[in-house]
Amino acid sequence: MRNIFTICGKELKSYFSSPVAYLLMALFGLIFGFFFYSATAYFVMAGMRAQMGGQEQPMSVNEFVIGPLLGNASVVGLFLMPLISMRLFAEEKRSGTIELLMTSPISDWEIILGKWLGAMSMYLCIIAVSAINVGLLFIWGHPDPRPILTGYLGLILQGGTILALGTFISTTTKNQIIAGAATFSVCLLLWVLSWVSSYNEAPWAQAIAYCSILTHFEPFSRGIIDSKDVIFYLSAIFFGLFLTSRSLDTLRWRA
Repeated sequence: MRNIFTICGKELKSYFSSPVAYLLMALFGLIFGFFFYSATAYFVMAGMRAQMGGQEQPMSVNEFVIGPLLGNASVVGLFLMPLISMRLFAEEKRSGTIELLMTSPISDWEIILGKWLGAMSMYLCIIAVSAINVGLLFIWGHPDPRPILTGYLGLILQGGTILALGTFISTTTKNQIIAGAATFSVCLLLWVLSWVSSYNEAPWAQAIAYCSILTHFEPFSRGIIDSKDVIFYLSAIFFGLFLTSRSLDTLRWRA
């Protein structure tokens, strides 16, 4: 475990030693802040209209603000996470330090888990920026914290899945741009797979739509934890890390 946390700390430090971490946090904060302003403005306007119309039942902050916010955050993450994972192994291969890493007295799984956890730590720092906006809702409102925690759990599981796949893709090339573009393409594909079920109800179409990561995030954004969604994300994370392990074995064999 010490080796894993050492590699994790090294990766996280490398993000903050360059403008990458600060740029990603600023971009996410700016985009999420715009979504927050739009959602709250719509909520206030809809509430005023409901009062003028004589509606007595209060509107739900979680339904009109939190759910759409976290759903938008999951989509934004699809575009930012390739920028996190693209350098994990590609930079090692470009700089020639991959040989030193592979011949060090640590196992492949320690290397993989350390780098993946480093990327996950960077991702957690990014989504933590959104806690500033969400915290304002508790100051001026009374949202239910349970759907919020559930939504963030979904963001973490979805992020772990994409970063695991991005870690594997990063082992296949020494060019960070290629690794980032390939990871983004995979993210986009896993996003649009859910569209198939909207125009085709055949079993094969439902099976394809099931593989969409956004399909499994929707229950989390509504405050629902379904075991099948958790199992899907955990299985996808293990699959991505397993492919990374096989890719490192190939590098050893070629060497």
